[in-house]
Amino acid sequence: MARKTKAQALETRHQILDAALAHFSEHGVAATSLADIATAAGVTRGAIYWHFKNKADLLHEIWLRCDAGLDDVELEYQTKYPGDPLSVVRSMLIYILDATAKDPQRRALMEIIFHKCEFVGEMSTLQDMRQSLLLECYDRIEVVLKECIEVGQLPSNINTRQSARLMCGYINGMMENWLFNPQAYDLAADAPQLVDAFLDMLRLSPTLTTGPR
Repeated sequence: MARKTKAQALETRHQILDAALAHFSEHGVAATSLADIATAAGVTRGAIYWHFKNKADLLHEIWLRCDAGLDDVELEYQTKYPGDPLSVVRSMLIYILDATAKDPQRRALMEIIFHKCEFVGEMSTLQDMRQSLLLECYDRIEVVLKECIEVGQLPSNINTRQSARLMCGYINGMMENWLFNPQAYDLAADAPQLVDAFLDMLRLSPTLTTGPR
């Protein structure tokens, strides 16, 4: 009986997250109330408060759920390209752009984050969470870039922190600009060329190889 109850609670949690994602995407975060989400999910507001603190907590959990599979994807590429960390980086960046174009949930989340959420009021806590996760992302990227340096795939004196910042800014910028006008070009088809252009910059930019790391 306990197992069934736990399974039902998990199902309810996912129903709430799915309803929140759909409502945030269609109406924006500010214009969506917890009552709207409860109605769409077929649950009470009390059920929402049982699982989540507020809208910021909801959106944060949606983000974590969306990113949950990225570690498995990275492991898959590490297995596919042993001793070739730059190919792992390339494949991951292409995957992120491709998923933004093809995965409805990831696309909806990116639209919310970039275009339909104001980080003020209760949502300011989400900004703090995102800033913390971004710093962790920089650290992870730097680890991989240093692996690329060790095997001779990037210049030995490249500024890894600046490169990590540029990578996040470049990929986020490509996603945000495409989401403004998805009909302008095929992001999924263009992803390999876009990623290769960025990696060429890492390999060849003299600016990134000056000054301390």
